[in-house]
Amino acid sequence: MNIPFDIVKGKGPIIFSPPQSAADVDQVREFVPEESVPYVGEALKRLRNEVGNEAAVLGFVGAPFTLSSYVIEGGSSKNFTQIKRLAFSQILPYLKHIVEAVKQTHPHLPLILYASGSGGLLERLARTSVDVVSLDWTVDMAEGRDRLGRDIAVQGNVDPGVLFGSKEFITSRIEDTVKKAEREKHVLNLGRGIKVGTPQENVAHFFEVAQGIRY
Repeated sequence: MNIPFDIVKGKGPIIFSPPQSAADVDQVREFVPEESVPYVGEALKRLRNEVGNEAAVLGFVGAPFTLSSYVIEGGSSKNFTQIKRLAFSQILPYLKHIVEAVKQTHPHLPLILYASGSGGLLERLARTSVDVVSLDWTVDMAEGRDRLGRDIAVQGNVDPGVLFGSKEFITSRIEDTVKKAEREKHVLNLGRGIKVGTPQENVAHFFEVAQGIRY
């Protein structure tokens, strides 16, 4: 994409020359997955062949807005001042355009939308025509379910910090989330990515509890 970068341990991606203007953005080349990351598609094909129909294969695409925030900010950011300055204020139409384009080529592929810190925008996220809205851990699952409506599925949203607690505590938070999400149209997950340093045995416990849930 004509964007020089490096991955720095403990910091994540670092962009050497972040775009500062619309003219800089125009210099970005179109991303062609088959040319830049052919191994991703190959890995997914192998995984699908390996698990067959025994398990779902869930893919996460941190784009276009997550990717653009990294590029324009020059790396990870808490305030996103630069990308806000460049101001893409009409996000909903672009999201709907992406969803519609994917649905045209893959009409039976469920699409999940995750937007961290979007608790105030849930009603708008539901209007993107995605199949599932993934809630971050700051949103109460029962409230999120009510605000999104019953026609859309939800994913989440156990606080990833819970995985640093006892197994009993982890179990209680999972059960609380599942209870609030109710029986239908819910994908149990964390409300964000696993934190660095999370005990592996607690991650395993999360899966064990999830697999043992019966309605």
